[in-house]
Parts: sequence; structure tokens; C-alpha cells
Amino acid sequence: MTDKELRVGLVGAGYIADWHASSLHRVPGVRLVGICDPALSGAEALAASHGARAFSSLSEMMAAVQCDAVHILTPPHLHALLAIEALEAGAHVLVEKPFATTLAEAEAICAAADKAGRRVGVNHNFLGLPAYQRLRQALQAGLIGRVDQASVHWHYPLQPLRTGPFGMWMLQSAENLMLELGPHLHAFAHDLFGPMEDVDLRLMRPVTLPTGRVLPQGWRVQGRAGVTEVTLSVSLTEGADDRALRLRGVAGSAELDFAKDRLIIARGNASDIIVNPLRVELAAAGAHLREGLRNALVQARSLNRRQPYALGFEGLFGGFYGALREGGELPDACSGAAACAVMRGIEGLRLRIPERYRPQPAAPAMASGKPDCLVIGGTGFLGRELVRQLVAEGQRVGVLSRAKSNPFAGLEDRVTLVTAGLQDEAALRDAMAGMGCVYHLAKAEESSWDGYLKNDVAVTERLARAALGAGVGRFIYSGTIASYDASNPAQVITEETPFGDMAARNLYARSKALCEERLLALHRSEGLPLVIARPGIVVGPGGPLQHWGIGRWHGAGAVRIWGNGQNMLPFVLNEDVARALVLMAGAEGVEGRSFNLVGPPLLSARGWFDAIAAQTGTRIEVAGGNLTVFWAGDQVKYALKRYVMGRKGATRGSLRDWRSRAHLAQFSNRAACEGLGWQPEADKARFVARAISPEAMFGF
Repeated sequence: MTDKELRVGLVGAGYIADWHASSLHRVPGVRLVGICDPALSGAEALAASHGARAFSSLSEMMAAVQCDAVHILTPPHLHALLAIEALEAGAHVLVEKPFATTLAEAEAICAAADKAGRRVGVNHNFLGLPAYQRLRQALQAGLIGRVDQASVHWHYPLQPLRTGPFGMWMLQSAENLMLELGPHLHAFAHDLFGPMEDVDLRLMRPVTLPTGRVLPQGWRVQGRAGVTEVTLSVSLTEGADDRALRLRGVAGSAELDFAKDRLIIARGNASDIIVNPLRVELAAAGAHLREGLRNALVQARSLNRRQPYALGFEGLFGGFYGALREGGELPDACSGAAACAVMRGIEGLRLRIPERYRPQPAAPAMASGKPDCLVIGGTGFLGRELVRQLVAEGQRVGVLSRAKSNPFAGLEDRVTLVTAGLQDEAALRDAMAGMGCVYHLAKAEESSWDGYLKNDVAVTERLARAALGAGVGRFIYSGTIASYDASNPAQVITEETPFGDMAARNLYARSKALCEERLLALHRSEGLPLVIARPGIVVGPGGPLQHWGIGRWHGAGAVRIWGNGQNMLPFVLNEDVARALVLMAGAEGVEGRSFNLVGPPLLSARGWFDAIAAQTGTRIEVAGGNLTVFWAGDQVKYALKRYVMGRKGATRGSLRDWRSRAHLAQFSNRAACEGLGWQPEADKARFVARAISPEAMFGF
């Protein structure tokens, strides 16, 4: 046993790293000391939030702080290389799932751990949930009895399948997709019942991505583990969240909702035929009530900082580091042996993948030579449509992207991928040299004002200065109508309407407004050839129907709309917005101007959901949202964050800001129609047919 505080480093500063960092603070005897990432700015931002040091490489981090343990949080194809490097440097290692990309890699990691005399584990985080530990105790106590049927469901929409970014590792092949999600299911099955035999695989609902790749939107695995028949089921289309483990035993049944950390055990009773059904239902109601109270208490005591997802990390990390401190064996749930067993199960499925889902021959090479224009944010929902329209106009298009493969199947001869980093003004200037137009459609999604200043406002200024230095013919920036004060129902908003005081507005609207202010200053002082687009609520083919400009979504099937939902909303088709952007590049006398890109008033929020029901046969649960109540709740959250959690950068919106979210004012598109010759869709039936489809809703 050691009383020494264990020093931990993270390799990788992406999305999952913040979950690891936050959870480590709750593990006794552990201190996060370092975070490394080749993109040093990302490591610096995360390290600053968690009191650690930032580095650009694993070797640099180990030399500076000599971590006792390292978490590998990089894209999966780098797991084996970095895990082995960390083990050879003397650190214990915890690898984020998937443990590796092949069984051979997984076994090489475990062999390296044995050789180095270090421990290696895997983060199958749902096995660390408190409810799962209670399920294991119930099984050991015989409350469920011998289990003959077990099923694990991961029925949860995967938004990137419909909206991208399509260059993500997991969307490169069916194998990658199964490696990304499969460990969650296989880990449960192996931990409870051991290796699966007599396995059968069925892949379902193929979808062709803009990259040309064909991926399944679901699969079903059936097999046997000992005496237990096991079914593993994945569905990634829209629908109710159903992530659950269900067991049928001789003495009872159990359902673990691992997305909610909820366990319901049902057992028989010995009452007579009249009282029996009443006792069954009362027992079920009591079990649900106990679970609801338990989880509500956890959230209340932690001020909503210990979500079920986070509880899984905490539980698994506690077992991993508890074993290191005690000098014992790692828990089976996170051991290297379990990691290899799960990899063995998933790799066994690869031989059963149908040919249509196999990696296709290399796509044709992308276009070479200098593009006519550059699209920043070209792989997003609106950006993809803009690229298609620009190519249709005969232009050679450059897309700023870190993807290594073509995201525009069929357009390879007209699209070039440009890899200049957003932090490198010189490289951006070289990339833009001689271009007729640069479109800046990218947006940041940050949780703090400092984050927006760094990753939205500063980036936008850098792009504009690069465009000036490169002599770009026109710089088109995509702002948002959300920056307007739209709280007055009697007002008609035009491009001449000022934004007003932005200090008490939401961070996104405020950041976009500041970007416009900085760009207009460059236009006036240095001649930046600027045109500003302000799109409304953009919908259409390839985009989700769950738009946050309409309301606050609670899963795919329920929404609380901003306000009563009776006022007309500024909807617009993405095809129409892209057409306006194309027109802006060639229109004369528009530099320094902005254009509101909204369609004519066709639908209210409630009308939108009525149209969804008519088009898809699905009735979304819609509730009106009192804007004053939203605002009051926001004030309470601000007080808790600022004065209880100590978050000095916490912000709060004004009542005017919350009323603006409902788009109570009317918006005029007259300037765009007259100044650009723009004609957005004005026929309600045609608009609905283009904006709403079962494919957009459900991904079929």
C-alpha cells in the first residue's frame, strides 16, 4: 500500500479529456498534473481549468512531471503506440475505449505492461456506475437466479451520421463505428457472463454519407455465454433513449438503465391471485420511486455536477487507482485481460461484416491547383450545400479541413482540401492568395466568454487579416439574426436595426455581434471587402429537425419551446441561404453591408411541429416555455455557479435576451431580395416538403 499522492497525466485534450479531468478530482489520493496534446492551445485551455501543466508531447510531459499514471485519450488508432510509450516510460496506463483497433494491438499493450511491471486498464466507464455495482450484488445474492436471457441495448441517435463532421475516425468505416460503440455492450456481456460463442451479426439500415462511405445505422449481435443467451443491439437513428441492460432469471428480472444510473429488480410474490397483481405494480412503483429519489438526491447534493455518465468515470477510476494504491490486482471490469477479451469479441464480428460495408477502394484524388474560393466551415450543414452550389456554378472550391479523406463524394475534381491551421495567419494568408472570395461559416461552441474571445472572435479577426494580406476579392462572414434584440413583437427588424447592448446577451449571440463589429472596423480602416450574412433558423435536407432556435429539446421526442409558440418564426432553407451566399460574391456595391437571410413568415413553432406530425406521422411532445420562468431559472443557476461553485466567469442573460430567443419580432428580408436578387422559398407546401422528411427525423 502507498500513501503517496499519485500524479496523473492525460494524453489528448479533446472532448473526453474534460470528463476524465473532472472525474479525477473526485478520486482520493490522485492529482492531475499534466495534459499533453500536439495542439498545445487545447492542452493549455484544459490544463488552466484543472490546475495542471500543458505540454505538446507525452515525452515532454513525462520528463517534466514524471506521471505515476497516464490516461490515453487520443483517436483510437494512436492508443497502442502511446500506451506502450507511456508504459516504457514507467507509468501505469488507463486507455479510453476502444482499448485498441485490433486484438493484436491490445495484446501488445498488455505484453508491454507485463514487461515494464506496470498496470494497464481500460475505461469501460458504464461498468463503474453505482447501479451496476448494485446489480452485481443482487446477482451474487441470488435475487435474480440463474440468467437464461440477457440483452444490452444502445438505442441512441448518433447525430454525426446525419450532420457530420464526416471526417471523424468512427465514420471512416463500419469497423470503426463498431469499435467506437461496441465496447459498451461487449463489456457488460463479458463482465457478467464471460466470452460469447455461436455469434451471429446482422447490420441494419445502411446510409451513404457525403464521403461516399456506406455505414450501418444499427446492428444486432446474438450469441451464447455459458448458459445465457445474449443479444447486443445498437440503433443510431432518432428515437427515445433506450440504453439498458435487461436480465431474465429464474428468481426475477432486472433492468439497468445505464444512461440514467437506474436499477429496477422485479421478483415474484406469494400472494393469492387477487392481491398478487396489485403487489406486483406497487413493488414496481416503489422501485421506481426509490431510484428517482436516490438520483434526485445525488444531483441536488452535487448541484447537478454528478451526472450518471460522470458517475461511471468516478466509479471505474476509483477502482483503478484504489488497486494501484493498495498494490492489488485491478478490478476485472477495467483490467487489461478484460480489455483484450472485449477486443476479441468485437474483432470476431469483423469477419461477418457484409461486403457492402467493407472499406472501399481509395477515393479519387482531390483537385489540385489553386481554388477560386475558400469555404471555412465547408463540411458543416450549410457549408456542404454552399460547396455543392459553388461547384455547380463552375468554381473550383477550397475547403479548410483537417480531414485526410474526401468529404465530397463525386466532386473530387472540383474540391481541394486546404489544411492551414486557424491559429497560423501566415499559412492562412498563403492559402488565400489570389482567391476571389473567402466564406467564413465556422462557429465556435464554447462554455465561457474567454473561450469565445479566443476561439471565435480572435480566429475571425485572424482570418480577416489573412484575407487582407492575400488580396482576397471578397470576405463573406456568416453572423446570425440571434444577435438582434427580437423581444418586441411590434418591431420589424431590418439590417439597419442596431443590436443594442450585448453585455447581458447569451454568449453565442454576443460573440457573433463582436465578430461583426471587429470585421466592420477592418472594413472601414483597412478596406476589408466585407459582406455579412445573417441567417435565420436554417433547416432543410441533411439537417436535423431538432433545432435549438425553436426550443429546448429533451431528447428527440420532447421540446419546451421558447414562449407560447404562436408567433411566426424566421425559418429559411439551407439551399436558399447557400444561394444567397453565392450571390453575395458577385453582387456589386454590397461591400460593408449585411443581409438578413430569412424566408417569408410561413410557420410558427407550433405550426412546425404540426407539419412534422403531418409529414412523418410522429407527434413530438410540445410544451410552452414561459420566458420569465426561463430567465428566473437562469439567475438561480448563475448564483450557484458564481457563488457556490466559484466560477468567476459565469454569465447570465437578461430577460430581454430570453425573450429574443422566441424571435417575437418580425424580420424583413427585403434588402437581400432587392440587393441580391434573392428569392427564398415562399410556398408553404414546397417549404415543408424540403424542410421536413422522415430521413431528417429518423435517419432511415
